[in-house]
Amino acid sequence: MSDVTIYHNPRCSKSRETLELLRSRGIEPAVVEYLKTPPGPAELSAILAKLGKGPRDITRAKEAAEAGLPKDLDGEALIAALSANPAAIERPIVVKGDRARVGRPPESVLDLL
Repeated sequence: MSDVTIYHNPRCSKSRETLELLRSRGIEPAVVEYLKTPPGPAELSAILAKLGKGPRDITRAKEAAEAGLPKDLDGEALIAALSANPAAIERPIVVKGDRARVGRPPESVLDLL
């Protein structure tokens, strides 16, 4: 089992580029297609802690608006809303151990390796 996980959307070019970057470095990550298998609130909270970010920092504004998420949501309410509307979560997110990075740009995940 891999010690690297990528929360991946195969339709997203940055997500595909990040996955290819990992593979080009000899890393075969565990791939979680988060639109099919969204992280629950507890898992998303753990990812945020590893990122060192709050839920607003990983919220895609356009997708959040399309999902009807109120702009004033924050904290646990926003985490729950993101879990229920995973398209509004920034992608990709790569996790290794107790650290994580958003792969925008894809090279931003290299310091995890």
